[in-house]
Amino acid sequence: MLIPRRSLRLPVALGAGLALLATGLPAGATSTATTTIASIEAVTETPAQFDDDAGGNADADDPAIWRNNANPSKSLVITTAKEGGLKVYNLSGAQVQALPVPAAPAPGLETGRFNNVDLLTGVQFADGKADVAVVSDRGRDRIRTYRINPNNSTAPLTDITAASVPRVFSATEEEVEDQNTAYGLAAYTDRATGKHYAIASRRNNSTIKLVELKVVGASINYTAVRSYTLPSTFTLPNGATWSPCDEPGTTPQVEGMVVDTATGKLYAGQEDVGIWKLNANLIGSPTLVDKVREFGIPGTYDPVEDECTAGADPGYGGKHVSADVEGLTIFDDGDGEGYLLASSQGDNTFVAYDREGANPYLTNFRIAAGSTVDGSEECDGAMVSSASFGSSYPDGLLVVQDGFNAPDVIGDDGEPRANTNFKFVSWDDVADETDLED
Repeated sequence: MLIPRRSLRLPVALGAGLALLATGLPAGATSTATTTIASIEAVTETPAQFDDDAGGNADADDPAIWRNNANPSKSLVITTAKEGGLKVYNLSGAQVQALPVPAAPAPGLETGRFNNVDLLTGVQFADGKADVAVVSDRGRDRIRTYRINPNNSTAPLTDITAASVPRVFSATEEEVEDQNTAYGLAAYTDRATGKHYAIASRRNNSTIKLVELKVVGASINYTAVRSYTLPSTFTLPNGATWSPCDEPGTTPQVEGMVVDTATGKLYAGQEDVGIWKLNANLIGSPTLVDKVREFGIPGTYDPVEDECTAGADPGYGGKHVSADVEGLTIFDDGDGEGYLLASSQGDNTFVAYDREGANPYLTNFRIAAGSTVDGSEECDGAMVSSASFGSSYPDGLLVVQDGFNAPDVIGDDGEPRANTNFKFVSWDDVADETDLED
């Protein structure tokens, strides 16, 4: 039996499909009774985005929560929409700003394509400190930066990317067109030095790269610091060598990443492998916090069908997260306490781990459909904050991407349009339905 390469608006992931073939069950399902998974309803959602010409090829992917410290109820959610650029929403889910991707530098070349977004706070400019949104531009293989103006209610973000920013991974502009470019992203400020950094992953590849972000006048440029390549081949307990099934020439990619600035650790979600923990400066060896359930399942790639055939599951996978592992984010409860959250895309749940020590597993939960807002499926990106955002989110806010927004909208061809958006969830509701605290 063959497994289609899952095209999640467009990257590759085979883990959930391998689980389906190996067990005969839907991806992420189990054949025996398990602990009940808590269901939480979203409070609100953003407007639908459509990945077609009529919708501007907008595809919701990754959110970042920016807190307005002077007026928390006026905080913003900044999101990427692939070719749809950046979309900025208020806490009611209404769009307040849309910023386009960069145009193609020449006819026939790629436009920008925004994949992931993160935030830096208190960046020093000549005219004072400001917060900055940092974005991976997969289309042009750059990192772009946007200054946030808390006093501008209709256009809070301004592009401050230096004109001369270099390519992150590609050696030439021609190589950019292959789109093995900047993909996932995490930004952080080093507590010891005050320097600002971004870590970018590479599409279709296991390499991640650290760059230092530097203010130059009113703009931000960056310089490469170092790269690190995560393992892509593993020796199993039975002595066999295993790599996730994919087309030749690629290695298992990383997208979801987050830095715990209190510990200086980077958590990186290698989609078909698991969650890695390593130093944010990319020096030293990583440890595998958890493996996906599909870890170790062999697969054979069929180049004609562009599909993989799965073998028998040897039983070496994890128990909590189903490929792809995505959307890593940290609930910071202060004093180093809190949670690491990850999107378990293959079974439409979120996994919580203890933020401390070896990050032991705590629980799974899902964002389920309610009376007014549908749930989250195949979530790509997520961000959580433990801060208060006013009466709607007094003890924190979780924002998650929904890869299959409902209800369906039918296009001119009579088929449902590719439809995505973001759900806003009160952390109080998560805490009430799980053993997690607020």
